[in-house]
Amino acid sequence: MAETVHTLIVRGEDLSPDEGDASKSDGSTPRCRLDLFLTVHELVSSSRSQVRKWILEGNVRVNGQTVKPGYDVKADDEIAITFPEPRPLTLVPEAIPLDILFEDDALLVLHKPAGMVVHPAPGHEHGTLVHALLSHCRNLSGIGGVRRPGIVHRLDRDTSGLMLVAKTDEAHWHLSEQLRTRQVGRKYTAIVHGRFKMLTGSIEAPIGRHQTDRKKMAVMPKRGRYARSEYTVVEQFSEHALVHVTLNTGRTHQIRVHMKAIHHAVVGDPVYGNASKKNLQMPRQALHAHQITFCHPLTQQMMQFETPLPADMQRGLDILRRMGT
Repeated sequence: MAETVHTLIVRGEDLSPDEGDASKSDGSTPRCRLDLFLTVHELVSSSRSQVRKWILEGNVRVNGQTVKPGYDVKADDEIAITFPEPRPLTLVPEAIPLDILFEDDALLVLHKPAGMVVHPAPGHEHGTLVHALLSHCRNLSGIGGVRRPGIVHRLDRDTSGLMLVAKTDEAHWHLSEQLRTRQVGRKYTAIVHGRFKMLTGSIEAPIGRHQTDRKKMAVMPKRGRYARSEYTVVEQFSEHALVHVTLNTGRTHQIRVHMKAIHHAVVGDPVYGNASKKNLQMPRQALHAHQITFCHPLTQQMMQFETPLPADMQRGLDILRRMGT
């Protein structure tokens, strides 16, 4: 497979001063480091260290020039990324069943079960979604590198639901661009603690890495990255609610952090929840990515997929309905 080159023009809204690590070097123009920009906006599924390596090797040009990882990206900059030819895959495919809703030569839409890690990481070297994908089809986009082939976006291990997987670099790039420009619709179903006074609302609260526990995220008004979620209450109970949440941005643990911030933590969440409250026999956080909408990168057709609640969340909901309101 030959190298591929993709180009984008930076929009002013991509550099919102609310994006946390973005800076205003001249006092008025929002900017952001190049390595951070490419990583935060999910233009590549590689780590920030890998992106820095690409930049230092001259595989990223801004306005036709090679630059350093710390280059301040500005509105209207033209960024050209040369994706190196992927190294041979070193992961061993594993014959793990996949729940595939749609597949063609460009992409897959699948349902990831709770408990499955998306890609290999320390402590999770086997049994991941990537291992299963490699067994199902050897042709996956190489943009994510040898440990994340085909992975356009991720779900937490214990969050179930729909995911997009790219088979080609072209599809990967187009889907990543749709994510960056917020054209991919992602809706989640959650069972949360507490009753709502307002049945619809939006949450705008910057999210960043927790200052003392680096495995957690937190609302960080000054140092976090801009994050927005919208919720609709579908059903209320005496001490719980069923809600639909739409992501306008895609920060790590975004829904879990935002719901905790408004005092409606996700039921069963071991990190952001409350173990002393009724968790409805949930073995994990009651969060499910039930709908995804996107434009097919080749046909330009708008596509939408939905998946029903998994059995564990349905059981929790049945318990609530038996208890009454």
